[in-house]
Amino acid sequence: MTTEPLTAEPLTTEPLKIAYSPCPNDTFVFDAVAHGRIPGAPALDVTFADIDLTNGMAERGEFDVLKVSYAVLPYVLDDYALLPCGGALGRGCGPLVLTREPDADLTGRTVAVPSEKSTAYLLFRLWAADTLPGGVGEIVVMPFHEIMPAVRDGKVDAGLVIHEARFTYQNYGLHKLADMGEHWELTTGLPIPLGAIIARRSLGAEALTRLAESLRASVRAAWDDPLASRPYVMAHAQEMDPAVADQHIGLYVNEFTAGLGEDGYAAVRGLLTRAAAEGLVPPLGPDALAFP
Repeated sequence: MTTEPLTAEPLTTEPLKIAYSPCPNDTFVFDAVAHGRIPGAPALDVTFADIDLTNGMAERGEFDVLKVSYAVLPYVLDDYALLPCGGALGRGCGPLVLTREPDADLTGRTVAVPSEKSTAYLLFRLWAADTLPGGVGEIVVMPFHEIMPAVRDGKVDAGLVIHEARFTYQNYGLHKLADMGEHWELTTGLPIPLGAIIARRSLGAEALTRLAESLRASVRAAWDDPLASRPYVMAHAQEMDPAVADQHIGLYVNEFTAGLGEDGYAAVRGLLTRAAAEGLVPPLGPDALAFP
């Protein structure tokens, strides 16, 4: 795999204000472009924030470019365009529902979730609609790093977890009750849409196209030389074990990161259409996902 350099000069001298998470998949993807190693790419002014915060930033219109949950798109696509690359979709990488006891019944039970405006939450609600006729009970929103301890300590009956928790939940003595991604794939045949990259429409078509090309080049550069991104990845990995960071990257950075493609767009439309039918998000307009 080779990186095709961008030869044009950046379209603006002002850095684009961008917010993405410190998770290994994001730092791996953005390393080359954030550090000026992609010729012709726009300069970036980077802020790190977890995705529940970037979702709110997008709704308030606070940044030029953001990594957000696909679940927030229906609320922001009037002002932001979905970039066709840089995000997180995949197979075998969905959120999990964890419990203290195997085969627990969640009907009427309390479930902790990282956000109610997250793809994980939409997938959970779609799973619950299919498998729990009686519905769950109270939904408690808490930071994702607090969810597994809360389940372990009996503060909630179950927890919806994401990211590296897939690899570490056994350390808390917890059990996987269900895999939201597995349910999604079995019922749709599509990859799991998790995180999206969006940018202000007001930047204009030319700048948006250049940004997407730069980001695609950054992904390819990371694949060509994975060790180049290691210092950036580990500096922001919140004391994560390097082996877990590598698993994280391997799971969430894939062909859909380089380009959504037909299956990627079908997955995004499918998720948001199903969620709108359940009354979880507003419906999308027919051209809402068009780029640029």
